[in-house]
Amino acid sequence: MTRRRIAAGLAVLAGLVVLALVASASVGVWSVRRAYPDYDGTAEIPRLTAGVEVIRDENGIPHIYADTPEDLFRAQAYVHAQDRFWQMDFRRHVTSGRLSELFGEDQVETDAFVRTLGWTEVARAELPLLSPESRRYFDAYADGVNAWMDQTDGGDRGLAYTLLGLTGGDDAPSRWTPVDSLSWLKAMAWDLRGNMQDELSRSLIAASGLTTDQVEQLWPDSPADLTPPIVPDEYVSPRLPDALTGTDGAQVPLPPAAAEAIQAAADGLDAAPVTFGDGDGVGSNSWVVAGDHTESGAPLLANDPHLAPSMPSIWYQVGLHCRDVGPACPFDVTGYSFAGLPGVIIGHNQDVAWGFTNLSPDVTDLYVEQVRGNSYRVGDDWVPLEVREETIRVAGGDDVTIMVRSTHHGPLLSEHDDDLEDLGEEAQVEEEPPPDDGYEVALRWTALDPGRTADAIFALNRATDWDTFRAAAALFDVPSQNLVYADTEGNIGYQAPGRVPVRTTYDGRYPVPGWTGTYEWAGYIPFASMPSVLNPAQGYVVTANQPVTSDRYPFLLTGDFDPGHRAGRINDLLAERIDSAEPLNVDDMAQIQLDAHSDAADILVPYLLELDAPDGYYGDGLRLLRGWDRSMTADSAAAAYFNAVWRNLLELTFHDELPEDEWPDGGGRWFEVVRNLLEDTDDPFWDDVDSEGGTESRDIILVEAARDARDEMTMEQGKDASKWEWGRLHELELTEQTFGTSGIGLVEWMFNRGPVEVGGGGSIVLANAWDAAEGYETVWSPSMRMIADLGDLDASRWIDLTGVSGHPFHDHYWDQTELWRDGETLPMRSDEDSVREAGEHTFTFRPPEPSASP
Repeated sequence: MTRRRIAAGLAVLAGLVVLALVASASVGVWSVRRAYPDYDGTAEIPRLTAGVEVIRDENGIPHIYADTPEDLFRAQAYVHAQDRFWQMDFRRHVTSGRLSELFGEDQVETDAFVRTLGWTEVARAELPLLSPESRRYFDAYADGVNAWMDQTDGGDRGLAYTLLGLTGGDDAPSRWTPVDSLSWLKAMAWDLRGNMQDELSRSLIAASGLTTDQVEQLWPDSPADLTPPIVPDEYVSPRLPDALTGTDGAQVPLPPAAAEAIQAAADGLDAAPVTFGDGDGVGSNSWVVAGDHTESGAPLLANDPHLAPSMPSIWYQVGLHCRDVGPACPFDVTGYSFAGLPGVIIGHNQDVAWGFTNLSPDVTDLYVEQVRGNSYRVGDDWVPLEVREETIRVAGGDDVTIMVRSTHHGPLLSEHDDDLEDLGEEAQVEEEPPPDDGYEVALRWTALDPGRTADAIFALNRATDWDTFRAAAALFDVPSQNLVYADTEGNIGYQAPGRVPVRTTYDGRYPVPGWTGTYEWAGYIPFASMPSVLNPAQGYVVTANQPVTSDRYPFLLTGDFDPGHRAGRINDLLAERIDSAEPLNVDDMAQIQLDAHSDAADILVPYLLELDAPDGYYGDGLRLLRGWDRSMTADSAAAAYFNAVWRNLLELTFHDELPEDEWPDGGGRWFEVVRNLLEDTDDPFWDDVDSEGGTESRDIILVEAARDARDEMTMEQGKDASKWEWGRLHELELTEQTFGTSGIGLVEWMFNRGPVEVGGGGSIVLANAWDAAEGYETVWSPSMRMIADLGDLDASRWIDLTGVSGHPFHDHYWDQTELWRDGETLPMRSDEDSVREAGEHTFTFRPPEPSASP
């Protein structure tokens, strides 16, 4: 299942067409505006112990002041609900497999997939594992959401509920619970789950007829000189620990034979246990620079996570402040939260700042399983599947009942995913005749084991130094993230947290047979052995999804790290400034976030410049590349033409050999695939297997790609090549995931915004990525940008992709988008005096009035 599948099929019933045709302008305006929250005023929240103040600035960003943590999170919840309740409600329907209750039978398969994964069941199991104080905070957050729900009704909660009432969807949301909040962490873990798609893609490509060598050619090793690892070798111990963390949390002694097997797995195993006969994009940037290299003499920390764009943004900016910070109320934090979850995910308090990028370790394995009815094979025995019944309610239709079946490895997903079904049908296991109806496929995934990531959020929010920061990171089970750190004492650091499995007989790159017992996880890497560094000698740390360590590290984190083009570029830019002895400031950090230099252009342009550029039409595009700085700025004609060449080159080279679902997206892995191919003019990939008579070579394909790109750009933007612009080709559409995909023009116009012309591209620091198999539209982007100045926290800067409001046409629905596009930022205020000085609205929460005596 992908994000696209979650959002797909949300077609709205015919009543919306009637609404679009007959609704008067006045009724339409009232329906939209009735849900706008009051930013000035008062409201009661049950169980509040004292007054709470909310101060909003000109962009509607709230800072909340309370006397207790519980009151702070009650107020945060109410504020989240004021601005984003539809987003919150939709998310909990996603995570609980209940979209069909809103949108009807089109969502039954999506719900069945999520029910099979069992996110809500895992969240229920996690709740009692949390600390007592965390459980209090989640209860308080639910109080705040429910207080807001009690004071609103129907369309007052948002335009979406007006439309649901007209279409038969469930427009009466249920009470909020702590499980609703916890479940969203599972959805984020799914988005950031690591190499599962690579594992599946390798298998399906092998099944299409390519040899194992050809498949591996499409996942090349990164050049050793592309980027240094996050943690330098001098901070990595090659020694294995005496014990692993067992899958049950207990310590597992490490015998010598296991140590040898772990090292062999880390070195890479050649054989793929499951065969198939003969036959990238998302990332994030974060870095931290020590005060020795900054104007203020204090660290600077930058972060911009890359996620699929949505309306509203995934993030919600907020300040959470205890009036009297101390043991009883330890929070004074400003940063990015998730609407629906208490606390701050990324940001800073008065002592430390932190940022995230995806570590992307291999935390998933696909097991092909032999299944007969409700039994599956384990060794020579057949044992019962774990089976539970789930009923899916369907708006406007009959309930649907499914049976969720699981092995000891995890849920069987192949019944609800076409690619996994194909995998089960095509899989061949050595010396094992496949079942007549194929295998089924189970998912082993660390996020399906209950953990304490929610505890980690609060611990991060109140961390005061490196030791308490690392203690918080130790609780961060999933998704595994690269954590960068800075504090007001001048320290910088990096910590890799997370529950990362240890494999002793395979490297996790291909699916494996589930019944043999050979491919079980030995345990998890102990937190003490996870890569970490404090105050590295080079004076900075860069994380951009590249390899965390060299081969000196004794464990295999994954075989599918990002090659490191973004990381390499950031390292180069920082090293240049540091070598020049010119200190860095906040503006310099922001400029690095906007760097649009393309490594793909560095790789391919020298070959294109060797082509004949004839006078006139077909030479116009190639001449643009002469003297081009290889930067993907929005106004660049050369960038527009180059990307058209790149897309056509990938199509001509790979579409004939690969299944359509596996066509190249053009991201960083493909940079390296093409780099290697360019060195071999007659590699079989250059030949078009569908052509008749003649064999294509590298130079023939380059000429065809250049000519096809010229024709394409002429159709897209006209004959005059000097007037082409990358931004007009490479637009960002901000699409609301529900009614914004209804297929009804008026409704989509109400919810969606854009297009916005942007520069950048995949595996570029300015990471507005696009999918070459689909077109040029932006599919991943910096979801926010933050720069924390540890010398003066009020000098910190931030920006969101959209704005704090989730209400269409509200002033803050997308008031930050233009600033985001232009690379501008807003003041990230945290000092109370500056917050009050910039405040334009004040809202007060108060406890309920005592009941009158009888």
